[in-house]
Amino acid sequence: MTRQIHVGGVAVGGGAPVTIQSMTNTPTHDVEATVAQIRRLEEAGCEIIRVAVPDQRAAEAVGAIRAAISIPLVVDIHFDYRLALECVRQGCDAVRINPGNIGGPDRVAAVADACKAKRLPIRIGVNGGSLEKPLLARFGGVTPEALVESAFGHIKLLEDCGFRDICVSLKSSSVPVTMRAYQLMSTKSDYPLHIGVTETGTLRMGTLKSAVGIGGLLALGIGDTMRVSLSADPVEEVRAAREILKAAGVRREGPELISCPTCGRTRVDLIALVGEVEERLKRVDKPITVAVMGCAVNGPGEAAAADVGIAGGVGEGLLFRKGEIVKKVPQERLVDELFALIAEL
Repeated sequence: MTRQIHVGGVAVGGGAPVTIQSMTNTPTHDVEATVAQIRRLEEAGCEIIRVAVPDQRAAEAVGAIRAAISIPLVVDIHFDYRLALECVRQGCDAVRINPGNIGGPDRVAAVADACKAKRLPIRIGVNGGSLEKPLLARFGGVTPEALVESAFGHIKLLEDCGFRDICVSLKSSSVPVTMRAYQLMSTKSDYPLHIGVTETGTLRMGTLKSAVGIGGLLALGIGDTMRVSLSADPVEEVRAAREILKAAGVRREGPELISCPTCGRTRVDLIALVGEVEERLKRVDKPITVAVMGCAVNGPGEAAAADVGIAGGVGEGLLFRKGEIVKKVPQERLVDELFALIAEL
C-alpha cells in the first residue's frame, strides 16, 4: 500500500478511493472563465483540478480561483520556482513541479520549505517527451527504466530537503511503456501514484488508450489518483475516467449498463434499444447493473448478475430481475416497464 498525502481535504494513497483529476484549458489569468470551467468539471465528477501557471499573471489569479471553487486546486509549473512560491502564497492545495528543472538546491529548498510550511504535497511529473538527455542516451530512448530513474532523481532532491509529501506520475504516449513504468515504480517506492497515459489524442482514440493503460493498472491494484488526457473538452476526460473506474471494478457509483452483441438470433433493434436505455439511465443515480439483451432465450441467464434487465423477442420481450423472469412485456413497453422496475429498487 502506498503512503497517504492530502490534496486539500482529499486523501490520496494509503487505501483512499482513487480520485479523478482533470486540467483546465482556459487562460488561468482569466479567473471568470477558469472558475466556470472548473464548476462544470466538478458537476461532471472531477475531484481534484489542475491549472497551468505559465507566468506571473496566472500565479496571481490562483487565490481568486481557489476562493471560488470547492475542489482542491493543483498548480502546474515548469522551470520557474518563483511561480511556485507565489502560488503557495495564493493558497493552492498542491504543486506539480519537477525539482530537477528549477535550478540549484537553494531553489528546490525554497519550494520544499514553502510547501512544508503550508502542508502542501508536491507532484513530480515525469513525462517521456521531456526526459533528461543523459537518461535517453543511457537507456537508449524512452523506456520504463528511464522514466523510473528520472522520477527517483527528482525525488532525491526533495528528500534531501526533508520533504516527503510526494506524489509521482510517469507518463508516456506509449501504453505499454507507461504501464511497465508504473508497475516498476510500484515495486520500488511507496509514494502514491498519479496514473495516466499522455498525449492520447482525440476523444475516441484517447479514451481507448486510457482505458487500456489506466484501466489495466487499476485492475492490477496500481494507482491512487488519475487523469484521462484527451484532445477534447475536459468534461469528457472526467466522464471517461468515471467509466474506466467502473469498468476496472474500482468504483461503484451510478448505474452500469451491460448489453449483448447482436447476432443472428436477435429479433429486436437492439442497438436502438440500448441507446434509449443508456440515455434514460443518465437520470438515474442508483448503483445498479442494468442489462439489455437481444435474445429472450439466453438473455436472463447471460445477465444473471444484473439487478434488472430486459431481453428482446419477436413483438415482445422479457423483464427480469437477478436472472429471474418477472413477466412478458409487449416490445413497445419494454423500456418503460424496465424503468418502472428500476424505480422500485
